[in-house]
Amino acid sequence: MLAAVPVSEPLLLREDRDGVATLRLNRPRQFNALSEAMLDALQREIGELAADTSVRCVVLAAAGKAFCAGHDLREMRGHPELAYYQALFARCSKVMQAIQSLPVPVIARVQGIATAAGCQLVASCDLAIAADTARFAVSGINVGLFCATPSVALSRNVSTKRAFDMLFTGRFIDAATAADWGLINEAVPEAELDAAVARKAEVILSRSPAAVRYGKSMFYRQRQMALADAYAFAGDVMARNMMEEDAGEGIDAFLAKRIPK
Repeated sequence: MLAAVPVSEPLLLREDRDGVATLRLNRPRQFNALSEAMLDALQREIGELAADTSVRCVVLAAAGKAFCAGHDLREMRGHPELAYYQALFARCSKVMQAIQSLPVPVIARVQGIATAAGCQLVASCDLAIAADTARFAVSGINVGLFCATPSVALSRNVSTKRAFDMLFTGRFIDAATAADWGLINEAVPEAELDAAVARKAEVILSRSPAAVRYGKSMFYRQRQMALADAYAFAGDVMARNMMEEDAGEGIDAFLAKRIPK
């Protein structure tokens, strides 16, 4: 009699509840390392989320003791070819950009460690809340590999000298430091992590869906523009937002001192 083949767990779990979609990295024994298959699963799911108008907020979480330990180094060493590495890092960069391209806010829920591409994942999310026991690093330099792609997201969250310090020393920073430096929004006791993430999501859900979608798209695009171009673009976005029913109702309610519908 043939032995039963064990069914492998999905690499990425999704749960939807009241407009909030939670994606959970599910390789806990590998500290949720970003294997090729994990990156593909993330890309597919983010694509589906982008087209799902019922989703108004996304939470990116992880199973087990760690949030994400970065790329799967064992898998990487099994393919010592330049073309492979170029394709892998391009694939990872595409996932990070897809997170920012989602029309709704993405909140990172962080526990344990977030290192290298895992730290990049946190930095690529719009918001991040971590357990006060979490730690962050871009520590590739410690094994002779500069965290070049993580540096792109990191340097857009923290100051130049702080990013340089982390990248060139490979040192870990704790959650309180990460909050002070702007890598995360807040650090809370681990037992309160889910409640803190839920509170942030609830605030987003209470806001106009149209305003949130206009706002996220505009926010990242204007950062890459010259000042005059940014103001011109922002003015057009704001004018279009004013034409939405949500804005009209919200302003009318404010003027009438009533709760908007």
